[in-house]
Amino acid sequence: MAVTTRVTGVRTALQWAALAAGAVFLLAGILGFVPGVTENTGSLGFAGPGTGALLLGIFQVSVLHNLVHGLYGAAGVFMARTHRHARNFLIYGGVIYLVLWVYGLLIGDNTPANFIPQNSADNWLHLVLGLAMIALAILLSPRTAPGGREN
Repeated sequence: MAVTTRVTGVRTALQWAALAAGAVFLLAGILGFVPGVTENTGSLGFAGPGTGALLLGIFQVSVLHNLVHGLYGAAGVFMARTHRHARNFLIYGGVIYLVLWVYGLLIGDNTPANFIPQNSADNWLHLVLGLAMIALAILLSPRTAPGGREN
């Protein structure tokens, strides 16, 4: 008889939050390659501050930036399968975004250290995302999985 680790049943609010966040990051990663949604896709470089591509005309992106968003989003969708993994995705993902915010404040927009790349709009978005993800994890964590067990 095969044993499965797949969790079935109702998702918790925390799992829905992680799923939504993952889906948004995955979508952002895809849209970063779409002309019209991303301006100047002809200048989309692999990495570094030289890329002139702007997602929604605001956020500086590169191939690396888009791939990271896509992989991060896929991880969020996958981790939303269990309450514990969803919480970890939101907490640790939020911490990573806060680190990226600080990093973005410390480096200049046009320096080689800006390899991701990120501009001022990206920096402030990273702050909001980091705080929101951690807040969701804290606010929704007390709600355990259906049946009173923690997955």
